Amino acid sequence: MNPRQILIRDLLVLLAFAGWALALPHYASEFIVSVGLSCLMYVALSSSWALFCGSTRYMSLATSAFFGVGAYTSAVFLGQLSWAASIALGAALSAVLAVVIGAAVLHLRGTYFAVLTFGMTELIMHAVTYVEKRYSGTVGRVLTVVPENDVIYLTVLLLAVLAVLVSIVLRRSRFGLALLGIGADEQRAQTLGVNTRMVKTAGFALTAAFAGAVGAAMAVRWTYIDPHTVFNPFIGFQTVLIALIGGAATLWGPLLAAIIFSVLAESLRLQFPQIYLMSLGLLLILCVLYLPGGLASLRWSTLTGWWQGLRQLGRRERTHV
Repeated sequence: MNPRQILIRDLLVLLAFAGWALALPHYASEFIVSVGLSCLMYVALSSSWALFCGSTRYMSLATSAFFGVGAYTSAVFLGQLSWAASIALGAALSAVLAVVIGAAVLHLRGTYFAVLTFGMTELIMHAVTYVEKRYSGTVGRVLTVVPENDVIYLTVLLLAVLAVLVSIVLRRSRFGLALLGIGADEQRAQTLGVNTRMVKTAGFALTAAFAGAVGAAMAVRWTYIDPHTVFNPFIGFQTVLIALIGGAATLWGPLLAAIIFSVLAESLRLQFPQIYLMSLGLLLILCVLYLPGGLASLRWSTLTGWWQGLRQLGRRERTHV
């Protein structure tokens, strides 16, 4: 397939996914719609995370920070601003925060970058907690102005579709190629004329904008928020796990993994939370060992190769016996 055909195929797949998600509330139960909303949330988070981190190979653990900033922006300003303006403001403030954090830590790589972004998340959570206790006299906030559930669902659906659409477009642009060049060899990209600092900062801010917008939209779902809820590190960790297991370097891997894990989460988390967490860890280990490209790289030839390997192993065992 040539690049034009691949682009048309990706757009048609995205259109089919959007149509299915749009029709879901009209025939499914409230529980299924709730699962769908969680799925769309992680599609937006993991797809936008993979756009930057999957290309540059920077392991960011700051998703929870941007999500929480967006959630608190919605909680504070929703009464004074419209719904769309609150979402946009949450995205903008998260992007500005990403620029500030990026200026401090984007020169690092690997473990140092991951640890520092996680530390920044904890710092922001405790700073928000201090400000709330100091000036508001309380830790949490009750959201009195809450839109209809249909509005929330459509907003998160729009953000999920937009995150995938941006990934489709940027992966074919000079900006996307610059991100890939940074991931392959950052020093070589610099010698080829890529302003790596600006590209990394812009990519990091784009990821943060989506996380902030999703946080602003999902905050009203809870109606009451506090720092430990919206800055929960598990949101960031699960976003990273979904992207890695699905295939962070692929377009459709995060979306596929987000659907799988949303169903697993709602099926197991309440009744068997330990089994759910064990399944997350087991899938991550299996993908790292046997499917480093993620679920999106799974092909029929891969399955047949595994089967042939098992048969050969069985023959060796029989010959030794």
